[in-house]
Amino acid sequence: MVNSLVSILIPFKNVEEYFEECLKSIQNQTYKNWEVIAVNDNSSDNSLLIANKFAAEDDRFKIFSNDESGIITALRKAYINSSGNFISRMDADDHMTKDRIKIMVDSLVKEGLGSLAVGKVKYFSKVGVNDGYNRYEKWLNKLTATGENFKEIYKECVIPSPCWMVHKKDFDNCGAFMQDRYPEDYDLAFRFYEYGLKCIPCSTTLHYWRDYDNRTSRTSQHYAQNYFLDIKLHYFLKLEFKPTNNLVVWGAGKKGKTIANSLVEKNINFHWVCDNEKKIGKDIYGVRLEHFNVLQNIKNTKCMITVANEEDQMSITSFFKELNLKPAVDYFFFC
Repeated sequence: MVNSLVSILIPFKNVEEYFEECLKSIQNQTYKNWEVIAVNDNSSDNSLLIANKFAAEDDRFKIFSNDESGIITALRKAYINSSGNFISRMDADDHMTKDRIKIMVDSLVKEGLGSLAVGKVKYFSKVGVNDGYNRYEKWLNKLTATGENFKEIYKECVIPSPCWMVHKKDFDNCGAFMQDRYPEDYDLAFRFYEYGLKCIPCSTTLHYWRDYDNRTSRTSQHYAQNYFLDIKLHYFLKLEFKPTNNLVVWGAGKKGKTIANSLVEKNINFHWVCDNEKKIGKDIYGVRLEHFNVLQNIKNTKCMITVANEEDQMSITSFFKELNLKPAVDYFFFC
């Protein structure tokens, strides 16, 4: 596996302003045995010209066009045309540190099959990075430093979409890009988790993540909050919940109501709790809201917590600790 070929998959669309910087950062890698499989997703600017320029000068760059439309089909085509023993993904508007590929390959070779290489990320922007992305960066990097990413997978996507690498065999066993579920990066993270891959701790920044107004995660409907909740609930019911469990939703805000309504539509029974005196005792969607203290008398719970306030989350954690219930086993934070 030493000096094995790495396939770097890049879907691209209308990124002419940033694409050259991205491709140069790959060309300048200290690890040289790689191929870029870049798929043009119907660009209307000069992105394809830039890609073809690199391909003409360096045969490690291989350029294709998406027969359909959308990032999933572009990634799928890229993967089908890849040849590497290791698979990685890159975003066309970002850039990577010069040792990223080497660090990831070395860690995967050392750990073997069943492992997932990740790296710390750094957001950057011409106009400054907003507080939301700063918080996400710090949270994600803290998890990555210890390799405990999957412990908080129901909060947010715990694998940075353009900064991971995996053995091809493991990637195939996880379903590669054959799913059509959005957000595609979060769905893939859940499938890595489902398959039991172990994140390799990394304390090094390997990827620079560009933030700007018209990036896909800001503009595409596929990255709206309802898609994130749908995907969380889908995998929670598939991976965590069993018919013998007492299912609990904690929180009656917008997210709590969305999840509760979905459970009602699926005809799944659950307890709904909160600490809001104005809502306790009310029926919403045919389910009566109860005070969270009822959990002291409910056994074998699986609890989805939709409370976002950090101080409240700390209090909730203390409450469950007194009941000898464990995070990511008995209760899960959904935000």
